[in-house]
Amino acid sequence: MEPTTIAIDLAKRVFQIHFVDSATGAIHSKVLKRAQLVPFFANRPASRVVMEACGSAHHWARVLARLGHDVRLIAAQFVRPFVKSNKNDAADAAAIWEAAQRPGMRFVAVKTEDQQAMLALHRIRQQLVRIRVMQVNQLRGLLYEFGIVLPQGRRASIEAAKTALASVADKLPAMLAESLQDQLSRLRALDEQIARIEQRILEWRRNGEECRRISEIPGVGVLTATAAVSVIGQAKTFRSGREFAAYLGLVPRQNSSGGKVKLGGISKRGDVYLRTLLIHGARSVISASKHLPERLRTLLTRRPTNVVAVALANKMARTIWALLAYGRTYQSPPAQ
Repeated sequence: MEPTTIAIDLAKRVFQIHFVDSATGAIHSKVLKRAQLVPFFANRPASRVVMEACGSAHHWARVLARLGHDVRLIAAQFVRPFVKSNKNDAADAAAIWEAAQRPGMRFVAVKTEDQQAMLALHRIRQQLVRIRVMQVNQLRGLLYEFGIVLPQGRRASIEAAKTALASVADKLPAMLAESLQDQLSRLRALDEQIARIEQRILEWRRNGEECRRISEIPGVGVLTATAAVSVIGQAKTFRSGREFAAYLGLVPRQNSSGGKVKLGGISKRGDVYLRTLLIHGARSVISASKHLPERLRTLLTRRPTNVVAVALANKMARTIWALLAYGRTYQSPPAQ
């Protein structure tokens, strides 16, 4: 007998449940408070629980999986077409249940706590880096108004700003000089925070066998390896390396009809952060390697560098999936 499929529309305090009784065919739709959710599922036989892959979905997936249920997560864009008429909690839960019945539906892998923690570190670091860039740019602009031109580059700019403030401190208004010194102190604090986070990421990479294996791929560094392992979750969730590359938005967007295939630029779907890391890694391979494969050198003569970088990032994504899905180690291609 097929297990009952139960759909949950997640929220902070109120959860909407939708399921169909397999014995009677009756449709059940009920509201549960946060404290009632776990007891409700603890007292039910093993069921297939489906949720939208949104905030707190991975947490509740782990909780319900420990109760013996088969938990599936569905991407939000695959649920939206099944919402009937107006949007509300009951309609959303019914749409999640309806989407789960589709035979070709694709599901999101449930992440472990370690994988989610690593992604959280990446997000914190990304935000701190953005704030640091904003602070440096503001410092450059403020000093430029007083005739001080800082060089390009973050470190060079900060060192030049220190020297400039020490030499012209008596010429600037006291309130501005003190505020600029505070800005430099904030930049030092940001550098220390980012360094501590990067050290934690490096330790996780050293202790992770999967991270060490995919780090052997040219262009895959510490950040890319740890982010890839955390984002992909379970590699076998994707049927192929191309499906993983498509998930990251590294394949052409299609607009085909009537047997005519029309391909555009890359779709840019999926995880923007990991796609950016892969493309930057591909650019570093192209710019730093003196002995590029013949195939890649030929491609560079025919296509722009950015197009080649995206193609190489696509190949890197496929290679990462193959190493994680089949437990293999990276082998460098033979020299040409």
